[in-house]
Amino acid sequence: MAKQDPVVVIGLGRFGSALALELARTGTEVLAVDNDATIVQRLSHQLGQVVIADTTDIEALKEIGVPTFDRVVVAIGNHKEASILTTAAVAELDIRDIWAKALDHQHAAILRKVGAHHVVQPETDMGERVAHLVSGRLLDYLEVDPGWVFATTRPPKDYVGVPLGQSGLRAKHRVTVVSLKPEHSSDYTHAGTETVLAYGDAIVVAGRPEDVDRFVETV
Repeated sequence: MAKQDPVVVIGLGRFGSALALELARTGTEVLAVDNDATIVQRLSHQLGQVVIADTTDIEALKEIGVPTFDRVVVAIGNHKEASILTTAAVAELDIRDIWAKALDHQHAAILRKVGAHHVVQPETDMGERVAHLVSGRLLDYLEVDPGWVFATTRPPKDYVGVPLGQSGLRAKHRVTVVSLKPEHSSDYTHAGTETVLAYGDAIVVAGRPEDVDRFVETV
């Protein structure tokens, strides 16, 4: 989300609060909304605009000015009905960019049907990421789309000491080494055809999940 675009964050549980505070910290104007007066009071000292409202009511959303925003995040936690009704109400206001938090795949499907443009599942996404890291071969893992991931790992021994352009790595494994961090460096750099990998390097590879998983098995 661009800093210049104000954002409404609805639902100030752990996820919503963290999101609103981080957006505010990085300079984004935030209107934070919850139906719990205690939560609103607690965050009023940290956020510039925090209001109480029943966000399942479209008239309440109009009263607090939601239609003047282009981006809304429905971050309601464990109340699926409120999450769905709020998302539907926000969609009726023709908001350009609606994000919503889902608790499971069924919830995610419903949120998309009622108008969410983007759906995130923090618990599921983090569980999948940690599962990949626990395997021991990965240093980091990021899914940017169901069909595309970035993974940080060490280079397989067969590709150490050989320029990437001559290694055949991409043709064989269908993944691309996009950057690397040398063993004694704190910074990543772009990888090119002339890049030569060393054993201690951390490399970032991009590709389809199944191809990345097979590649990591060779490490």
